Formats: sequence, C-alpha cells, structure tokens
Amino acid sequence: MSTHDDPSVTRVKDVITGELKSKIDRVWDAFWSGGISNPLEVIEQITYLLFIRRLDDLHVLAERKARVTGGELEAPVFLPGQLHLRWSRFKNDDPAVMHRVVAEEVFPFLRAAGGDDSTYSDHMKDARFTIPTPALLSKVVDMLDDIPMADRDTNGDLYEYLLSKIAAAGVNGQFRTPRHIIDLMVQMTAPTPGDEICDPACGTAGFLVAASEYVRDTHPTALTDATQRSHFHSSMFHGYDFDSTMLRIGSMNMLLHGIEAPDIRYRDSLSEGASEDAERYTLILANPPFAGSLDYEATSKDLQRVVKTKKTELLFLALFLKLLKPGGRAAVIVPEGVLFGSSVAHKALRKTLVEGQKLDAVVKLPSGVFRPYAGVSTAILFFTKTDSGGTDDVWFHDVQADGFSLDDKRNPVDANDLPDVLARWQDLDAERQRARTEQSFFVPKVEIVAQSYDLSLNRYREIVRDDVEHRSPLEIIADIALLEEELADGLAGLKAMLS
Repeated sequence: MSTHDDPSVTRVKDVITGELKSKIDRVWDAFWSGGISNPLEVIEQITYLLFIRRLDDLHVLAERKARVTGGELEAPVFLPGQLHLRWSRFKNDDPAVMHRVVAEEVFPFLRAAGGDDSTYSDHMKDARFTIPTPALLSKVVDMLDDIPMADRDTNGDLYEYLLSKIAAAGVNGQFRTPRHIIDLMVQMTAPTPGDEICDPACGTAGFLVAASEYVRDTHPTALTDATQRSHFHSSMFHGYDFDSTMLRIGSMNMLLHGIEAPDIRYRDSLSEGASEDAERYTLILANPPFAGSLDYEATSKDLQRVVKTKKTELLFLALFLKLLKPGGRAAVIVPEGVLFGSSVAHKALRKTLVEGQKLDAVVKLPSGVFRPYAGVSTAILFFTKTDSGGTDDVWFHDVQADGFSLDDKRNPVDANDLPDVLARWQDLDAERQRARTEQSFFVPKVEIVAQSYDLSLNRYREIVRDDVEHRSPLEIIADIALLEEELADGLAGLKAMLS
C-alpha cells in the first residue's frame, strides 16, 4: 500500500533489503553530499539512466534476433557510430570519460531517441543531465548495473523504494496516495483483463501499477493469452498528468513493473479538449489534486455543462463521468466537503450521481490518512456510470483506523479497519441486516433524496444513548434544603463551642 520510511508509499518487498538497500541509501546520500538536495531531481536523474540502460537492452534483443535468424539487424537503437553511447560500453569507461560521454553525447542522443516506441520516449525531450561529478555518476551507474533488470519484482521494488524517499523527505507528497488505500480501492473494484483503466491525475502511476499487479495475480490468462497480453502491455493502462517530471517517473514506474508500453500522456485534465477520450474507459481509479478553484476560461466547457463550477473536486468528478463507458465503474478519493457542500453545484453533482448514475458506496476515511502532507478529511466514492440511474441504496462505511497512527508520524499501529471494509464489501447481502448504529450500513435512496442528496455518513448514523434516570426537581430541592439544615446545625454547634 508499506515501507515505514513513510507509510504512504508502496510496501517494499523483501527483495529490497540488505546490501542492495544499503547501496541505494549510499547513492542517495552521495547525491545529497554532491549538491543535489531535491529528491525529485535525484529520482529524475536515476530515471534517465534506467531508460538509457533499457535502450541498450532493446538493442541487445535486436542483435540476438539477428543472430538467430541470420538476417540483418532490424531497427537498431544505436547506429554504428553511436555504439559508444550504449550503457554496456560507457559503464566500463574511466569516471571522467564516462561523465563527459554521458553529458555531451548520451543525453543529446536521449533527447532525440525514438528507439523506444512507448509514450515514454516522448517524455525525454527535455532531459537534463545534472549529476555534478564523475565520482557520483560512476557510483550510480555501478549501483544500477548490479540490479538484474530482467526481474520485474526487483525492478518495481527498487523504484518504489526510490519513490518512498520522495515522500519520506516530505517533497511532493501530494503525488503519493498511501499504497494501502490504493490497494483497498483496487481490490474493491477488482480489475479484469478486459478493462481499460485510467487515472486522469496519475502522478507516479501508483493506481495503475497496483491495478496491473492485481490483474497479474488474479488473472494469469492476462499474460498467457496473446490477445490479452497485447492489451495488457499496450492499451489497458492510461494516465494523464500535466507535470513532465511526473510523466517520466510514472512511465518508468510502469515500465519497471513490467508494462511494456504504458499510455502515460501530458494533459491538463480539466482544460478544453480534456474529454476527447469520452466514454473510452471501463474503470477509473484516482486521487486527483484539489487545488480549489480554476478560471472559467481555462476550464473545459464540456465539463461546465455537467456541473457549473470552478471547484476542481467537482470538475474532476464530472470528467470521470465523461470518460467512463456506460457500465464503467470508478473509485475516487474526494474531500469530505463534496459529500455535504451546500452550493448549487455540490447538490447538482450529488444528484447526478444518485439519480442519473448508480452510486454504490461512500467509504469515509480518517482525517489523518494523508498526513503529514494534508490533514483534510476525505472519502472514497464508488460509482457505476449508467446514464439511466440505478441507485436503490448506498453502502456507507466509517473507517476509523487504517493501520497507522493518525498524526504526522504515521507510525504502524494494530488498529486497522481496511480488511473489514473489503470483507464487508464482498458480502453486501449480509450488510443489509446491519443497524445504523454499526460501522457500516445501507441507506435507501429515498432517504438520501429527502436529505437533499447529502452523502455524509453522520447524517444517517444513529447514535445510541444510554438511558439515564433523572430525579425530579422537587426531590433535588428537598435534598438541598436538608443539606442547608445540616450545615446550619453544624455552624450553631461550632458557635456554642467557641462561646
């Protein structure tokens, strides 16, 4: 979902332990002592080098194919005059020579590279080399060269460990949704090999990575059937972001988790033209940024027609409805204000979800889930696009603990409701018997309509108060009079003793 460098990042498996973990930590420290103190820049430089190594691996595959077939080398990544730019060549150079070759030749080559036919190559156009010293470059290259890139688990865990350091340093934490929350959302939506999955605010692609791992684990045919395998690698996972660094990092995260050609693209999701992929996706998983308000002029008129507002959280929900195919489903994190906001736009959007679509569930999260980056209270909305209604009742769950302390430290604790959320979700028939006093329960649509489509859980929860017997006022007055009488008698006795 967890490493305890920061609980909001992906759980690093046992692969990243001992010597390899120590080596990554040493390289990280070397970057800092070498003058690169921004963790995002460190990740970016390592990402470039990983891509350079991948290009060499692609060239090796082309060479191997040519040897087996006895034919010409088809679509080589490196031309005869560029072979010294290959990872396998410059990694053996003297550090000073390596630094010059990488800075003056490899990076210009990288910016023009078309050797990788995924969208990833598009994100390399503005690649900058900022590793300041030959010694640091040599150390980083040695570390990356030790990693067996054919092992998907090792690759993915290495990169997730690197990403955990962004969050641990408190930098760009807004791009990191806690992995255990992502895993819950993925398990509750249960992606299948036929899905087309989109995160329109993908950041480091945590939702897409988790969905891909879920499909691998639960649907082996996704990688054994040729048609499904092609879909899995090239047309199943889609992500948008308007931060070029995030696009590079998100693409590499997918690549290292074994997705060969992820569709990770530059796009301002709320701008004009953002809904050109209307009705394309069957599943949306997202935790979009909620930056407050946008300028009307910059906002998609398509979305404004769904909900007339400047509020980004409402516009993103309108976008999700646009992007989903009929029958498509969504699990998205929203600030709690979406559930009960009293503006015309808030009410209109909630009415759309309840009346026009099928609102399945509202899972209320504890307010500390996104600490230390934000203390805002949030909830997960689960809905299905129908364009014809279908909400009969809505399932509510009040998550009070997620396995970590709800302060800025977010230390592991025993209390954790998330397994219970999933277990109850998978047996909803039993949920219908639950009372409103419990942690989860159903609320009929008619009641939600009567409450102006308010979706806050506390609006429907019943509080049981213990019966308390109250004495009558006359009894209490009589007791007070008796006390006063006893006090007067005592004072009279005291006076008699002193006279």
